[in-house]
Amino acid sequence: MSFYQFPNDFCWGVATASYQIEGATEEDGRQASVWDTFSATPRKVLNGDTGKVACDHYHRYEDDVKLMASLGIKHYRFSIAWPRVVPDGSGQVNEAGVDFYKRLVDCLLKYGITPHATLFHWDSPQALEDKYGSWRHRQMAYDFADYVTAVVSRLGDKVTNWMTINEISCFTHMGYDVEQEAIHAPGTRVSSKKEVWQTSHHAILAHGLACQAIRAATPVPCKIALVDNMSVTVPISESPANIEAAKKALHTSMQNGGIIFPVLTGAYSSAMLEELGEMAPDIQPGDLEIIHQALDAIGLNIYTGGYVRATDNNRGYEFLALPQGYPRMYMPWLNILPESIYWGVRHISETLGHPNLPVFITENGCAAQDEVNAAGEIIDLDRIMYLRQYLKAAHRAVSEGYPLKGYFLWSFMDNFEWAWGYGRRFGITYIDYATQQRIPKASFEWYKECIRQNSVV
Repeated sequence: MSFYQFPNDFCWGVATASYQIEGATEEDGRQASVWDTFSATPRKVLNGDTGKVACDHYHRYEDDVKLMASLGIKHYRFSIAWPRVVPDGSGQVNEAGVDFYKRLVDCLLKYGITPHATLFHWDSPQALEDKYGSWRHRQMAYDFADYVTAVVSRLGDKVTNWMTINEISCFTHMGYDVEQEAIHAPGTRVSSKKEVWQTSHHAILAHGLACQAIRAATPVPCKIALVDNMSVTVPISESPANIEAAKKALHTSMQNGGIIFPVLTGAYSSAMLEELGEMAPDIQPGDLEIIHQALDAIGLNIYTGGYVRATDNNRGYEFLALPQGYPRMYMPWLNILPESIYWGVRHISETLGHPNLPVFITENGCAAQDEVNAAGEIIDLDRIMYLRQYLKAAHRAVSEGYPLKGYFLWSFMDNFEWAWGYGRRFGITYIDYATQQRIPKASFEWYKECIRQNSVV
């Protein structure tokens, strides 16, 4: 028996996203997403890469699912492309687009893998960007709910685990910027911070409306979650004063107070609103009731975090800058901070007041400088080191009784890494983009053994 044994019902999985792996951007009636437009714009994406072909998963999904089955996972988190299903963003449903996901789901079920479908992972229809500026407009939330109804009414007999939206802060606060053109699609420069906050308000409204739409459209009982990349505050040491400081700091760290707080508590954090002042978004009567839907689980995407300590300033805490030379993986932001998983889970229970809400780590993983050796292998020991430490922290949360129910490794395979194009690899399966060959890395075999033993190995 390993010391790091997980409960028998712990869910082991992997995760991907539609635009990052599917390719086939102009097939079977799919229209452009904002990421097609953004990546086709010069100097937006490293090396001018686009998602036009990506991992060609649209044509190779059967082989990919077979490879997942060989890994031993029983859970797969993927996303559905809105412009594949409703190409104009609203109106006519494209049944050929839906059929791809029907085939994928049938294939997963054939191999005993439970599908977990994310309804939005950043690839919004370009048509709605052209029509009214997508997330800048309140109508986006209602068009999203209509798209969700179309998907759930067609796939809900076989998909019973739904995730509404992935990482709201990324496609709002990184898709719209005040100082410069934003680094994520649609890459829009706006005139005030308030406008940026308005986009994330429309997105949490879309989440609330989507929850209502799923419950109304599902033909069988299902489970609903939001996936958030909460900014995790970690106490520099676990003294009572520093723990209290980390809990206070959660409110104002990044966009937490205006995204996960209203979703889980029904109100924007008052500390956050005080900081924003006149830059806070306009909230219409009834919005917070729509946003604050009962959830069956919360998904957390956790890669890193930030250290906090108690101080005698008026806040009672301070965020600590990392020293020069602090270890990180192959991304500027990917500082190695394994205890962020433990604290992310604990904050949901304690700081946000949901001790019984099931938590899933819906993404965790890292980019590494993968090299193919003379034998054609990828021995990514650095990735294994990273994953092992984070899974130990996840085990700590479980062993202390926090309701962490599953873990989805990001990512099943190398893919289009947004503005970094194909220049950063997060997969446990290596993709040779020239040939589309799939090569399981050393981390693939390591994770397979974790799943087999239901333990950190």
